[in-house]
Amino acid sequence: MRQVNYIDKGLIDYKKGWDFQEVLFKEAIQLKIQKRDGETEEDPLNQLIFCEHPHVYTLGKSGAESNLLINEEMLRAKNAEFYKINRGGDITYHGPGQLVMYPIFDLDQFFTDIHKYMRFLEEAVILTLSEFGLNAGRLDGMTGVWLDAGLPNERKICAMGVKSSRWVTMHGIALNVNTDLSYFNHIVPCGIVDKAVTSMERELGNKVDFQAVQQALKENMANIFDFDYVD
Repeated sequence: MRQVNYIDKGLIDYKKGWDFQEVLFKEAIQLKIQKRDGETEEDPLNQLIFCEHPHVYTLGKSGAESNLLINEEMLRAKNAEFYKINRGGDITYHGPGQLVMYPIFDLDQFFTDIHKYMRFLEEAVILTLSEFGLNAGRLDGMTGVWLDAGLPNERKICAMGVKSSRWVTMHGIALNVNTDLSYFNHIVPCGIVDKAVTSMERELGNKVDFQAVQQALKENMANIFDFDYVD
């Protein structure tokens, strides 16, 4: 049975969280190289990190910096940071009240198909939202999870962006739970100019139990990807 180590980092500075991911990511890749070369028979331990970040905007390698609509002075006034990072996708926002999940998975232990991996991540979020009474789904040609996809009022509730090397993944998803959505006004979210962004709080009309959402997503990830958590 596949095993995954669950890590709850709570509220963590974005750069510290990124550095932490990079350490686990590089360790997993190095172990795979050693196994290929016959130096070990050990497989990497899969890691699943949950956290929140202080206000920060991140720009993926395929994104345009012009999608950040404020300058450095305004960033400081908003108590926000900005990073260019090594995931796919364009620009997004992270902040308190948003549930961030970073799987450091060795897909050789699951399936070697990034498209399928992305769809599984989306499915775990869709199932989680359904437990809170929200009927979410996918939008053709777009990654992430949406409400009322294909309708004039379609809106994104969960953004995704990943990186993989030697079938090891990093980065992941950002689910708006109790997120301050005003911060999205200062970017073109994911580089998409004509789509709205929403949160569970906005849709349900009240603050949502953040820990309950995290627990539900944790369980749905195990069910969708068919793994057990390490004791």
